[in-house]
Amino acid sequence: MMSYPTQVKITVPNGNHWNQKTGLFINNEFVPSSTGETIEVEDPGTGNSICSVYLADKEDIDKAVAAAKEAFDKAWTPLSGKQRGDILYKLAELFRENSSHLADLEALESGKTKNNNAIGDVLHSADVYQYYAGLAVTAKDGKTIETDPSKLTYTITEPYGVCAAVIAWNFPCSTFAWKVAPCLAAGNTIVVKTSELTPLSALYTCELFKEAGLPAGCLNVTCGSGKTAGAALTEHLDVMKVSFTGSTAVGRQIQVGASTNLKACTLECGGKSPLVVYDDADLEQAVKWAALGIFFNKGEICTASSRIYVQDNIYDQFISKYAKHVEENYIQGSQFTEGVNVGPQVSAAQKQRVMNYIQSGIDEGARLVLGGKTPESLSSSKGHYIAPTIFADCNQKMKIVQEEIFGPVVTISKFHTDEEAIKLSNDCVYGLAAYVFTKDIKRSQNYIRAVQSGQVWVNITFAADFRVPFGGYKMSGVGRELGEAGMAAFQQTKAVHINLSGHL
Repeated sequence: MMSYPTQVKITVPNGNHWNQKTGLFINNEFVPSSTGETIEVEDPGTGNSICSVYLADKEDIDKAVAAAKEAFDKAWTPLSGKQRGDILYKLAELFRENSSHLADLEALESGKTKNNNAIGDVLHSADVYQYYAGLAVTAKDGKTIETDPSKLTYTITEPYGVCAAVIAWNFPCSTFAWKVAPCLAAGNTIVVKTSELTPLSALYTCELFKEAGLPAGCLNVTCGSGKTAGAALTEHLDVMKVSFTGSTAVGRQIQVGASTNLKACTLECGGKSPLVVYDDADLEQAVKWAALGIFFNKGEICTASSRIYVQDNIYDQFISKYAKHVEENYIQGSQFTEGVNVGPQVSAAQKQRVMNYIQSGIDEGARLVLGGKTPESLSSSKGHYIAPTIFADCNQKMKIVQEEIFGPVVTISKFHTDEEAIKLSNDCVYGLAAYVFTKDIKRSQNYIRAVQSGQVWVNITFAADFRVPFGGYKMSGVGRELGEAGMAAFQQTKAVHINLSGHL
């Protein structure tokens, strides 16, 4: 069995360098996996290896869960809500102090541009930790309920115990924060499985949690495949709650695994979000927001505005302005190059997946307006680049309209009536987000009420807020994250009935 270090030196293209932890984080220590198996983490911008990290198997998951269980009983439960909140608040401060370094890490491993993307994800994560630091103070509050003069009836809010989180690769810092912050604030302990593609920012976050004073075992972080580490974690009988962000297909598997002991599940799965542009919209603004909604983060966004529906009398005008805006403003290249705002896809496999969808769109008769290939300026690069791609004249039967592509590909179709816009928006198995552009408040309210979506944005795109519940309808998932609902997802309610009279 080969032995690898649990720390390596990393240097990024902007010259910054540091010693990166590469072990599993169990009981506040970075340790090798039980098998010694590792996986290469790749820079999507170059195709080169960054470093190797250890992969967990069932034995490692058992150790992590045992550490979390002991910490819940002996270290975390005895603390007050304020004490837990103080640790999360300290973590938020450390996140801000180390934001540039964390943004380097996230850009390096995920391919998102550092200065206009990764840094925003890091600072948003700091806000999440600070928000739940405040909520931790009242985490166990219940309420009294008036029922009968002879009874005292009230509720107690309690944590589940050991929880699990399986996180995605597209927003490594924030998906980690969305789960870990409310979980700890509610009084639980947690075991996290990161994506094999983007484990580095999570491992660095573990160092910050240690510095913030988190007791050993309260947070444990592993990296491993879904079939081994993921299955072992979601099926573990000592895990009482699982929170997942990722594809709908994997979300289904997690629900099956969670059935071993009827774990509570929060599943934030795929999306294929419609964006409707009515003829009374501010067209210039609609064009800008619609482009941001799909090409930010190179289309690797679950809420991406990937299906655009434009009212027929402004359809051609919209396409012309939209293509021109994208071509002039969405510059692709290395995630560390100044002026670039579209980085590479996260992996070679993801690039090929997106390219397969692009070919499908061409084969099914959609009109390719822009993109569809690697930009010529990057053709010699080993990075995983796909130019922002626009398809027009699409119909509802096309794969590119119905299936989540998770890349910089958008479809544009036309509609005539308000009723048709709503029907087209709902003609999909997903229901994570929807966007509508109009100056008519009645029209927007009609759309909001009728669209089957967990959230709706009017005259804006990509504006999730840590104070507001986030989640989907239909195949986009179960439950909510963020806001008070995000912490409630990590809590269970106990009802208490006291007979004050003592008589039957």
